[in-house]
Amino acid sequence: MNLQKLKIFNGKILTPYRMIPQGTVLITDGIITEVKEGDIEVSDAIEINANGNYISPGFIDIHVHGGGGHDFMDGSETAFLKAAETHARYGTTAMSPTTLTSEKKDLLHTLELYDKANKKNINGSQFLGMHLEGPYFAMNQRGAQDPRYIRDPDPEEYMDVIASSNSIKRWSAAPELKGAIPFARYLISKGILPALAHTDAIYEEVLEGFENGYTLATHLYSGMSGVSRRNAFRYAGAIESAFLIDEMDVEIIADGIHLPAPLLKLIYKIKGPDRIALITDAIRGASMPEGDSIIGNLYTGLKVIIEDGVAKLPDRTCFAGSVATTDRLVRNMINMADVPLLEAVRMMSSTPARIMNVADKKGSLVKGKDADIVIFDKDINVQTTIIQGRVVYGP
Repeated sequence: MNLQKLKIFNGKILTPYRMIPQGTVLITDGIITEVKEGDIEVSDAIEINANGNYISPGFIDIHVHGGGGHDFMDGSETAFLKAAETHARYGTTAMSPTTLTSEKKDLLHTLELYDKANKKNINGSQFLGMHLEGPYFAMNQRGAQDPRYIRDPDPEEYMDVIASSNSIKRWSAAPELKGAIPFARYLISKGILPALAHTDAIYEEVLEGFENGYTLATHLYSGMSGVSRRNAFRYAGAIESAFLIDEMDVEIIADGIHLPAPLLKLIYKIKGPDRIALITDAIRGASMPEGDSIIGNLYTGLKVIIEDGVAKLPDRTCFAGSVATTDRLVRNMINMADVPLLEAVRMMSSTPARIMNVADKKGSLVKGKDADIVIFDKDINVQTTIIQGRVVYGP
């Protein structure tokens, strides 16, 4: 049996906690077998010269709705495959396809298509399982989520949805809603991560949610309450709660628009790189020209406008998802938030891998892990993307 060998050399290798100034990564049948300084002589290996660029773990995007003109709610396998291929060009080697608030039948159809597309996805970012965003949200914090479908957790509904698919790995909801705590406990029992999102919860409600499984804050600052007053008394909101609870993970849309530089710096200062996952929250407009677009299903979704590097509702009162790619997130954290390169990459690789419980296989360049690798230059322009030892983008 002939083993498929790949050698990546002459590059600066980024491990989670150090940089190897000039090293080599060896891969056999899609698995990393060596990560060492200098050049390693190997026979019968396909060679990739990194040309002095960075050799990094692949980027992991745990919250993404689409890209390249496609949305995961479009109702087609093609949408899954083409969106995955689009993001692979920008260094994303693994992703969590994400839904929007919708009717139950559309949710079930999307899950069915995910399973079919997953088997055919060989040229795009690998799927880590579905992330269901909604429909159990606070109406006041809906943002661009369609208000027609927002509701409280319904046990009959969510048990039926979960029974229909083994591919759900995360579900975002508002923890203060009636039935939201039993919902989280049920998710945990099925190995699904509950995340708090689009919520008006105050600290006491967030803390109870955290104790019952809501350990991740979905797109921090977006769609969640801050300090509020009720009958003259001030209450800490979900944002402050995410800061106060040291063990809570947060994800942030580091497109530089949803969160400007001061907030990126604040979140980094308080939470640190081991509790922050960078996400695109990208809609179909990622890697597309600016102008009119649609969030969600191509035929029934909400109309949005893409301008200034972000999607907005037509009345421009609210952002409606980003059009970022993962390379842009890393670049922004370095250039806007003054974060060291290693830590910016960690927030785009090993931290999201831990949050999604795939750190045993992904998220770092370590012997025995999947060969998910991205090569980029000093400005984080992606040159090559490798997924499980296969070059899916590059020369």
